[in-house]
Amino acid sequence: MAVNAKRIAVYVLVVFVLYVIITDPAKAADYVQIGFEGISDAAKAIGDFMTWLANGGK
Repeated sequence: MAVNAKRIAVYVLVVFVLYVIITDPAKAADYVQIGFEGISDAAKAIGDFMTWLANGGK
């Protein structure tokens, strides 16, 4: 039962994403840019943390 619910949720998400892309491509591009900026910021924060650890936490 849980597998079916997960599969349905994935299908609903895919349909929603396709709907947004088809109806408003510019807004969809903005969402993608926001997502990639978030991933980039997270990667930079992890890199800063690892650098801080490598320097002995100073």
